[in-house]
Amino acid sequence: MSRKNRVVVITGASSGIGRAAALHFAADGDCVVLASRRRDALDDVARQCEDLGVPALVVPTDVTDSDAVDALAAAAVERFGRIDVWVNAAGVSVFAEFVQVPLADFRRVIDVNIMGCVYGSRAALVHMGLTGRGTLINIASVLGEVPQPYTAPYGMSKAAVRALGVTLRSELRLRGLKHVHVSTVLPSTIDTPFFRHAANYTGRKLLAMPPVYGPEKVARTILELAKDPRDEVAVGAFSKATVREHRRHPASVEWAVAMTTEKQQLSPHQTAPDTSGNLYAPPTDAASITGGWQGQKRMRLRTLLGWSLLAWGVTAVWKAARRR
Repeated sequence: MSRKNRVVVITGASSGIGRAAALHFAADGDCVVLASRRRDALDDVARQCEDLGVPALVVPTDVTDSDAVDALAAAAVERFGRIDVWVNAAGVSVFAEFVQVPLADFRRVIDVNIMGCVYGSRAALVHMGLTGRGTLINIASVLGEVPQPYTAPYGMSKAAVRALGVTLRSELRLRGLKHVHVSTVLPSTIDTPFFRHAANYTGRKLLAMPPVYGPEKVARTILELAKDPRDEVAVGAFSKATVREHRRHPASVEWAVAMTTEKQQLSPHQTAPDTSGNLYAPPTDAASITGGWQGQKRMRLRTLLGWSLLAWGVTAVWKAARRR
């Protein structure tokens, strides 16, 4: 695969990680095909990519519609002749206690995060199988390794995305498609509009749980995987440590994540009305990459708290085990 002028399809390209990835690929000289539900936001991203000297194709797409995702792939091939990289970055979430989540909202998160990824992966791999090369990059989450309270459908969906990656890599290897790759990305908390747009029935304002990383960090990882694919990559030191420690001390890390969620993700002072967020319709605010959580600055100021809670949880469970 030529380093330059790759054809890259990105879902969820209107904001957050998808938008950041689009601009990184464009800056690297790649043709980009931009998909999300918001044409106005996609047009804005396309203009920014074209200002970097690359062609950009806008294809408004609801990833829960398999026909629409197939049409997205067809549009990319019709315009550019092939698909070299496909990034499934579209994702939504709902915050509520498990028994309080409206079942329609629960199903919608599964439809977007799992089935949207399934439809995108199928469309990408059909075309990549014909050419014998390409890279599929699916955005999961560290919460696919350590689910947190109040986001059952999101944790389930991201665990499923990880499982899908393992299955696809196995099948590709059995078929002898050595140059078709599937990579799964596990970000931790990223400074995007995600928390502002999520459905929320907790009665409390949602905050970005520290440590918070800038979206450019994930975008750089995606770009690197397009050049040098790896099976699964955790983004951010905290995400890497959480994955590693969870496999060593699962109960303690799960409790530490639960306590951090309770104390740092749901505001103890600010209330919020019930909302279905962006589950059924795109947001109407200005589309952006960041969510106002100050990215690296917030990370530096609050990383110590996150690490302390994780260490506290591991230590507490270890001491309890010793007493037994």
